[in-house]
Amino acid sequence: MRKPIIAGNWKMYKLVAESVATALALRPLVANANHCEVIIAPPFTALKTVADRLEGSNIKVAGQNCATEAKHGAHTGEIAADMLRDVGCTHVIVGHSERRHLYAETDSMVNRKARAGLEAGLSVILCVGETLAQRERGQAEAVVRGQLEGGLRGLTSNDLDRIIVAYEPVWAIGTGHTATPEQAQEMHAFIRRVFADRHAADAAAALRILYGGSVKPDNITGLMLQEDLDGALVGGASLDAQSFAQIVHYNR
Repeated sequence: MRKPIIAGNWKMYKLVAESVATALALRPLVANANHCEVIIAPPFTALKTVADRLEGSNIKVAGQNCATEAKHGAHTGEIAADMLRDVGCTHVIVGHSERRHLYAETDSMVNRKARAGLEAGLSVILCVGETLAQRERGQAEAVVRGQLEGGLRGLTSNDLDRIIVAYEPVWAIGTGHTATPEQAQEMHAFIRRVFADRHAADAAAALRILYGGSVKPDNITGLMLQEDLDGALVGGASLDAQSFAQIVHYNR
Protein backbone atom coordinates (compact mmCIF):
# COMPACT_ATOMS: atom_id res chain seq x y z
CA MET A 1 0.00 0.00 0.00
CA ARG A 2 1.33 3.44 -0.94
CA LYS A 3 1.94 5.66 2.09
CA PRO A 4 0.71 9.21 1.40
CA ILE A 5 3.04 12.20 1.46
CA ILE A 6 2.05 15.72 2.47
CA ALA A 7 4.83 18.09 1.43
CA GLY A 8 5.00 21.84 1.97
CA ASN A 9 6.90 24.01 -0.50
CA TRP A 10 7.70 27.34 1.16
CA LYS A 11 9.12 28.85 -2.05
CA MET A 12 10.91 32.21 -1.60
CA TYR A 13 9.31 33.05 1.72
CA LYS A 14 10.57 33.30 5.31
CA LEU A 15 13.86 34.43 6.79
CA VAL A 16 15.73 31.98 9.02
CA ALA A 17 14.01 33.00 12.26
CA GLU A 18 10.58 32.78 10.63
CA SER A 19 11.40 29.39 9.14
CA VAL A 20 12.51 28.01 12.49
CA ALA A 21 9.45 29.40 14.25
CA THR A 22 7.11 27.80 11.70
CA ALA A 23 8.93 24.46 11.83
CA LEU A 24 8.88 24.38 15.63
CA ALA A 25 5.20 25.31 15.68
CA LEU A 26 4.46 22.52 13.20
CA ARG A 27 6.45 19.83 14.99
CA PRO A 28 3.99 19.05 17.84
CA LEU A 29 0.98 19.51 15.57
CA VAL A 30 1.98 16.60 13.33
CA ALA A 31 3.90 14.46 15.82
CA ASN A 32 1.24 11.73 15.70
CA ALA A 33 0.75 11.82 11.92
CA ASN A 34 1.71 8.20 11.32
CA HIS A 35 -0.64 7.80 8.37
CA CYS A 36 1.58 9.86 6.06
CA GLU A 37 5.06 11.22 5.52
CA VAL A 38 5.45 14.93 6.29
CA ILE A 39 7.98 16.99 4.34
CA ILE A 40 8.74 20.71 4.31
CA ALA A 41 10.91 22.61 1.84
CA PRO A 42 12.21 25.85 3.40
CA PRO A 43 14.40 28.29 1.45
CA PHE A 44 18.06 27.34 1.05
CA THR A 45 19.23 29.79 3.71
CA ALA A 46 17.16 28.07 6.42
CA LEU A 47 17.68 24.41 5.51
CA LYS A 48 20.50 23.59 7.93
CA THR A 49 18.96 25.38 10.90
CA VAL A 50 15.50 23.92 10.32
CA ALA A 51 16.84 20.40 9.75
CA ASP A 52 18.83 20.61 12.99
CA ARG A 53 15.81 21.79 14.96
CA LEU A 54 13.64 19.02 13.51
CA GLU A 55 16.12 16.24 14.24
CA GLY A 56 14.36 13.30 15.87
CA SER A 57 10.94 14.40 14.61
CA ASN A 58 8.78 12.85 11.91
CA ILE A 59 9.19 15.87 9.63
CA LYS A 60 11.61 15.51 6.74
CA VAL A 61 13.30 18.39 4.94
CA ALA A 62 13.58 18.95 1.19
CA GLY A 63 15.48 21.32 -1.05
CA GLN A 64 13.35 23.28 -3.50
CA ASN A 65 15.83 22.81 -6.35
CA CYS A 66 19.36 21.61 -7.07
CA ALA A 67 22.06 22.06 -9.68
CA THR A 68 22.20 20.02 -12.87
CA GLU A 69 25.82 19.27 -12.05
CA ALA A 70 26.53 16.45 -9.61
CA LYS A 71 30.21 17.30 -9.18
CA HIS A 72 31.40 20.41 -7.38
CA GLY A 73 32.92 23.05 -9.60
CA ALA A 74 32.81 26.60 -10.87
CA HIS A 75 29.02 26.98 -11.00
CA THR A 76 28.40 30.31 -9.31
CA GLY A 77 25.11 30.52 -7.46
CA GLU A 78 24.26 26.81 -7.77
CA ILE A 79 23.61 24.32 -4.97
CA ALA A 80 24.75 20.73 -5.55
CA ALA A 81 22.45 17.92 -4.48
CA ASP A 82 25.00 16.50 -2.07
CA MET A 83 25.16 19.92 -0.40
CA LEU A 84 21.45 19.54 0.31
CA ARG A 85 22.01 16.13 1.84
CA ASP A 86 24.95 17.53 3.83
CA VAL A 87 22.65 20.04 5.59
CA GLY A 88 20.01 17.45 6.44
CA CYS A 89 17.75 17.14 3.41
CA THR A 90 16.25 13.79 2.46
CA HIS A 91 14.36 15.02 -0.62
CA VAL A 92 14.69 17.53 -3.44
CA ILE A 93 12.01 19.07 -5.68
CA VAL A 94 12.89 19.30 -9.37
CA GLY A 95 10.98 20.64 -12.36
CA HIS A 96 8.54 22.80 -10.42
CA SER A 97 6.40 24.82 -12.84
CA GLU A 98 7.89 28.08 -11.58
CA ARG A 99 11.35 26.78 -12.47
CA ARG A 100 10.14 25.70 -15.89
CA HIS A 101 8.20 28.86 -16.76
CA LEU A 102 10.10 31.63 -14.94
CA TYR A 103 13.62 30.24 -15.35
CA ALA A 104 13.29 28.35 -18.64
CA GLU A 105 14.18 24.92 -17.29
CA THR A 106 13.84 22.23 -19.94
CA ASP A 107 12.99 18.56 -19.57
CA SER A 108 16.67 17.79 -20.17
CA MET A 109 17.70 20.06 -17.30
CA VAL A 110 15.07 18.53 -15.04
CA ASN A 111 16.37 15.07 -15.93
CA ARG A 112 19.93 16.07 -15.03
CA LYS A 113 18.72 17.49 -11.72
CA ALA A 114 16.79 14.31 -10.97
CA ARG A 115 19.89 12.23 -11.70
CA ALA A 116 22.02 14.50 -9.52
CA GLY A 117 19.56 14.20 -6.65
CA LEU A 118 19.45 10.42 -6.88
CA GLU A 119 23.23 10.22 -7.09
CA ALA A 120 23.45 12.23 -3.86
CA GLY A 121 21.14 9.78 -2.10
CA LEU A 122 18.07 12.01 -2.09
CA SER A 123 14.52 11.09 -3.00
CA VAL A 124 13.33 13.21 -5.91
CA ILE A 125 9.94 14.90 -6.23
CA LEU A 126 9.56 15.38 -9.99
CA CYS A 127 6.93 17.98 -10.93
CA VAL A 128 4.88 17.86 -14.12
CA GLY A 129 1.85 19.81 -15.28
CA GLU A 130 0.18 21.75 -18.08
CA THR A 131 -0.80 25.40 -18.49
CA LEU A 132 -4.39 26.53 -18.97
CA ALA A 133 -3.76 27.23 -22.66
CA GLN A 134 -2.36 23.74 -23.15
CA ARG A 135 -5.35 22.17 -21.39
CA GLU A 136 -7.82 24.21 -23.44
CA ARG A 137 -6.08 23.08 -26.65
CA GLY A 138 -6.45 19.45 -25.57
CA GLN A 139 -2.71 19.05 -25.05
CA ALA A 140 -2.67 18.33 -21.31
CA GLU A 141 -1.86 14.63 -21.56
CA ALA A 142 0.75 15.12 -24.29
CA VAL A 143 2.50 17.83 -22.24
CA VAL A 144 2.51 15.76 -19.06
CA ARG A 145 3.68 12.65 -20.91
CA GLY A 146 6.56 14.60 -22.46
CA GLN A 147 7.63 16.08 -19.12
CA LEU A 148 7.40 12.72 -17.38
CA GLU A 149 9.31 10.80 -20.03
CA GLY A 150 11.89 13.56 -20.40
CA GLY A 151 12.41 13.91 -16.67
CA LEU A 152 12.82 10.18 -16.09
CA ARG A 153 14.88 9.39 -19.18
CA GLY A 154 17.69 6.90 -18.53
CA LEU A 155 16.77 6.13 -14.93
CA THR A 156 17.11 2.54 -13.72
CA SER A 157 14.56 0.40 -11.90
CA ASN A 158 16.51 1.01 -8.67
CA ASP A 159 16.30 4.77 -9.24
CA LEU A 160 12.52 4.61 -9.54
CA ASP A 161 12.19 3.54 -5.92
CA ARG A 162 13.21 7.08 -4.94
CA ILE A 163 11.08 8.94 -7.48
CA ILE A 164 7.88 10.72 -6.43
CA VAL A 165 5.82 12.51 -9.08
CA ALA A 166 3.88 15.70 -8.32
CA TYR A 167 1.16 16.70 -10.77
CA GLU A 168 0.63 20.44 -10.62
CA PRO A 169 -1.76 21.94 -13.15
CA VAL A 170 -0.12 25.32 -13.70
CA TRP A 171 -3.52 26.99 -14.03
CA ALA A 172 -4.32 26.02 -10.44
CA ILE A 173 -1.11 27.15 -8.70
CA GLY A 174 -1.61 30.22 -6.56
CA THR A 175 -4.80 31.12 -8.43
CA GLY A 176 -7.31 29.78 -5.95
CA HIS A 177 -8.63 27.51 -8.70
CA THR A 178 -8.16 23.86 -7.87
CA ALA A 179 -8.64 21.00 -10.26
CA THR A 180 -11.70 19.06 -9.26
CA PRO A 181 -10.96 15.74 -7.56
CA GLU A 182 -12.18 14.04 -10.73
CA GLN A 183 -9.84 16.09 -12.96
CA ALA A 184 -6.92 15.34 -10.66
CA GLN A 185 -7.76 11.63 -10.57
CA GLU A 186 -7.97 11.48 -14.36
CA MET A 187 -4.47 12.90 -14.78
CA HIS A 188 -2.97 10.89 -11.93
CA ALA A 189 -4.34 7.69 -13.47
CA PHE A 190 -2.86 8.76 -16.82
CA ILE A 191 0.54 9.37 -15.20
CA ARG A 192 0.45 5.90 -13.66
CA ARG A 193 -0.38 4.36 -17.05
CA VAL A 194 2.49 6.22 -18.73
CA PHE A 195 4.82 5.08 -15.98
CA ALA A 196 3.68 1.48 -16.42
CA ASP A 197 4.20 1.67 -20.20
CA ARG A 198 7.69 3.11 -19.81
CA HIS A 199 8.84 0.99 -16.91
CA ALA A 200 6.83 -1.82 -15.29
CA ALA A 201 3.38 -2.40 -13.85
CA ASP A 202 4.70 -3.09 -10.35
CA ALA A 203 6.78 0.10 -10.39
CA ALA A 204 3.72 2.06 -11.51
CA ALA A 205 1.60 0.53 -8.76
CA ALA A 206 4.19 1.58 -6.17
CA LEU A 207 4.70 5.10 -7.57
CA ARG A 208 3.42 7.86 -5.31
CA ILE A 209 1.80 10.72 -7.20
CA LEU A 210 1.10 13.96 -5.34
CA TYR A 211 -1.31 16.69 -6.35
CA GLY A 212 -0.17 20.31 -6.25
CA GLY A 213 -2.37 23.27 -7.06
CA SER A 214 -4.00 25.51 -4.43
CA VAL A 215 -4.36 22.67 -1.91
CA LYS A 216 -6.07 23.92 1.26
CA PRO A 217 -7.60 22.42 4.40
CA ASP A 218 -11.06 22.63 2.85
CA ASN A 219 -10.29 20.67 -0.32
CA ILE A 220 -7.67 18.11 0.73
CA THR A 221 -10.14 15.46 1.86
CA GLY A 222 -11.98 15.34 -1.45
CA LEU A 223 -8.70 15.06 -3.31
CA MET A 224 -7.37 12.31 -1.06
CA LEU A 225 -10.48 10.19 -1.65
CA GLN A 226 -9.30 9.61 -5.22
CA GLU A 227 -7.68 6.25 -5.91
CA ASP A 228 -4.52 7.52 -7.60
CA LEU A 229 -3.83 10.55 -5.38
CA ASP A 230 -1.11 9.73 -2.90
CA GLY A 231 -0.74 13.07 -1.18
CA ALA A 232 -0.16 16.72 -1.91
CA LEU A 233 2.55 19.25 -2.69
CA VAL A 234 1.22 22.27 -0.82
CA GLY A 235 2.25 25.84 -1.57
CA GLY A 236 0.80 28.87 0.19
CA ALA A 237 -1.17 26.90 2.78
CA SER A 238 2.05 25.31 4.04
CA LEU A 239 3.44 28.67 5.19
CA ASP A 240 1.19 28.61 8.26
CA ALA A 241 1.79 25.75 10.70
CA GLN A 242 -1.85 25.43 11.74
CA SER A 243 -3.12 25.39 8.17
CA PHE A 244 -0.53 22.88 7.03
CA ALA A 245 -1.22 20.65 10.03
CA GLN A 246 -4.91 20.61 9.10
CA ILE A 247 -3.95 19.38 5.65
CA VAL A 248 -1.69 16.71 7.14
CA HIS A 249 -4.59 15.53 9.30
CA TYR A 250 -7.08 15.32 6.43
CA ASN A 251 -10.17 13.23 7.18
CA ARG A 252 -9.29 9.72 6.08
